[in-house]
Amino acid sequence: MFRQVRIGAQSAPVLVLGQFKDHYLDEYSLRHDADGSIRAASRHDEATGDVARIVEACPSKGFERVLIVGLGEPSSMTPGTLRTVAGALGRRLAAMKATGVEIDLEAPVEQAGIDPARAGEALGEGLGLIAWCFDELRGKATTLPQRTSLRVRVHGRAMERSAREGLELAEGSNLARTLSQQPPNICTPDFMARQARRLARQTGMSCRVLRGAELEREGLVGLINVGKASEHPPCLIRLEYRPARGRGHRGTRADKPLVLVGKTMTYDSGGLSIKVGGSMRGMKRDKDGGCGVLGAMHAIATTIKPRRRVVALLSCAENAISDEAYRPDDVIRFANGVTVEVTNTDAEGRLVLADALCWACKKENPAAIVDVATLTGGVVVALGKAFCGMWCDDDGLRATVEHAAERTGERVWRLPHDTQYREMMRSQVADIVNSAPVREAHPIQGAAFLSYFVDEGIPWCHLDIAGTHAVEKDTGPFVPGPTGFGARLLARVAQEV
Repeated sequence: MFRQVRIGAQSAPVLVLGQFKDHYLDEYSLRHDADGSIRAASRHDEATGDVARIVEACPSKGFERVLIVGLGEPSSMTPGTLRTVAGALGRRLAAMKATGVEIDLEAPVEQAGIDPARAGEALGEGLGLIAWCFDELRGKATTLPQRTSLRVRVHGRAMERSAREGLELAEGSNLARTLSQQPPNICTPDFMARQARRLARQTGMSCRVLRGAELEREGLVGLINVGKASEHPPCLIRLEYRPARGRGHRGTRADKPLVLVGKTMTYDSGGLSIKVGGSMRGMKRDKDGGCGVLGAMHAIATTIKPRRRVVALLSCAENAISDEAYRPDDVIRFANGVTVEVTNTDAEGRLVLADALCWACKKENPAAIVDVATLTGGVVVALGKAFCGMWCDDDGLRATVEHAAERTGERVWRLPHDTQYREMMRSQVADIVNSAPVREAHPIQGAAFLSYFVDEGIPWCHLDIAGTHAVEKDTGPFVPGPTGFGARLLARVAQEV
C-alpha cells in the first residue's frame, strides 16, 4: 500500500469528510464547501453513507480532490467502524497515489457520541494496518508498484494525538505480520531468536535465548522432544521490558511481571502423526502466537511503556519428521512433575507451551500470565473468524482482557473451564494425555491440558487465535494474509494489569 504513513501534516491536497447513512452532510463539514460541489456530491444517489462507501466530489478551494466516506448509522458507529473506514480510505488513497490527506471527522464523531481520543486511536490503527505490505521475497519476475509515503492531518487535537498512538500500535501488529509471512526455510527458531535480540537492541529490552544443554538443565522437555527431529534446534526466547527508573514499584505486587507466552512453531508438519491432504500448507503460521507476542513487546517498549515489568516467553521449535522424532506412546515428564502420554504428535503446541508456563510459574513470580496460540482447529469450528477463544477464570484478568479486546477490535469470547474437561485428559499410563481420544470439546481440551502447568492462585488467560490470526480476503484494514492478532490486545492488557 504505502511505504510509510505519518501523522501530523500541516496541509494536504486531499480532503476526507464523513457522512452518515440516510443523512445529509453536516453543516460543520460543509464549511469546506466553497462552491456547492461538496454539498451536491453528498446528495448523489451513490452517496449512500454505508460504511466505507466512498464518493468523490469536485475539487474544492484549497484541495485537489475531496472524498466523502460513509460512516453507517450514527447509532451503530463505533471506533471499530473507523478502522474499517481507514482501511477503505487507505486503499483508495493508494490507488490515487496520494501523498497527503486531511481527514475531518470531528462533527460525525461528536454526533455519534464517541470519545475523540478513541476515535483517533482507531483511525490511526486502521491507517497503519492497511499500509502493511510484504515485498521482500519478490524476485525479478515481479514488477513492484511504486509506493508513496502518506502524510496525514487529522482534524481535532485529541483525535490527531491519539491517531499517532494508534499508528504506533499498528507498527507492532505489522511486525507480527511480517514475521508470520516469512517462510519456514528462512524463519527457523534461530531466525526468531535473532529477531527478538534485534528488537531488544532497538528498544532497550533484555533478551536471553535458551537452547541445547540449557533446555536440558531447565527441564524444558516439551521443546526438546517436539524439536528434536528438526535440523533447526528448538529454543526458549525470554524478552523483558523494564519500566524506566522511578516508574516501577519494587518490593510490592506491582513489581511482579505480566508474563506473555507465545506458541512459536516455525513449521508444523504434524510430526509422525503427519498432516494429510492440503492441511500442511500454511503451517508457517503456526508461529503466530509468538509473532503476536513479539509485536506486543514492540508496542509495549516504544509506545505503551507500562509501569509494570513485562516478560515475554516464546516457545520456539519446528515439528519435523526423522528417526529422532518423538512418537505416539512416548511419556514425557515436565519440570513441574506432571507426566504426559503422547497420543498425537500433531498436538505439539501444548507441549511447548507447557514448558513456558512451568518456567513462568517457577522463575518469574508473575502477577498474571496470558498465553497466545494457534492451538486448535476446533476453535474455528466453534467461533469462526470473528472471535478468538478465551479461557480465564480470574475475574480481574478476564475483565482486563475483555476491555482491551473491545478497545483494539481484537475480540475474544469466553469458553468454559471445568473439572469435567480436565478429567477428559487423564491417561491410563501417565498423568494426562496430550490429546484425548475423542474429538468433542476439542479447543477446551487444549485449555484443560494447559491448566495442569499453571500453579494454583496465579491469574491465567489462554487465547486460542487459530481463527483470527489470518484472513483470506480484504477485510476492514487487513489485506489477505496475517493479521498480527494479539499484538495490540496484549499491549493494552500490559497497560492495565
